[in-house]
Amino acid sequence: MLARAEPRFAHIVKRHGSPPLWPREPGFQTLVLLMLEQQVSLAQGRAMYERIANATGTPTPANVARLGESGLRALGVTRQKSSYLAALAVQVEDKTVDLAALATLSDVDADAALDALRGVGPWTAQCYLLFALRRADVFPAADLALLEAVRDLWKLRARPSPDALAWRSRSWRPHRAVAARLLWHHYLSERGRS
Repeated sequence: MLARAEPRFAHIVKRHGSPPLWPREPGFQTLVLLMLEQQVSLAQGRAMYERIANATGTPTPANVARLGESGLRALGVTRQKSSYLAALAVQVEDKTVDLAALATLSDVDADAALDALRGVGPWTAQCYLLFALRRADVFPAADLALLEAVRDLWKLRARPSPDALAWRSRSWRPHRAVAARLLWHHYLSERGRS
């Protein structure tokens, strides 16, 4: 449907095939990984997550809470993210935060509930909704790869602002998650060619 409405999306599918879904399991581990990936490369975030997984066996709330801020810092996690992750682990462990309940909320309410957690910004919340909860109309407009893909496909001189991209994405409703996957697919495929 989007490919019919937007020729640039049809071009992506024709050139690179359909995009992957990149699904993630809902829950604590995915949220931790997304928080680690926020504002760094995905590879850096994954490497930090792997260090936590190696140190804990499994990064459950109880195991991460046991590590605490100092244990996370010793693994190379930044001071700020260590604070956020340790606090989240305690909140999930003592059930003051119920990540499973997010699935029952509307997109707006689930986004707000995630955004209210320390260390979870809009990008992390929107990516959690998109990848873990598989919501159809979510678009993380501040994502660097999405901004770059739009700059390239629309032949813009400069990368658009997140606000400009959010405005542009309104025309892709109610399938903005598909648009995001197509744009990521373009970005990653074109990067692989260079």
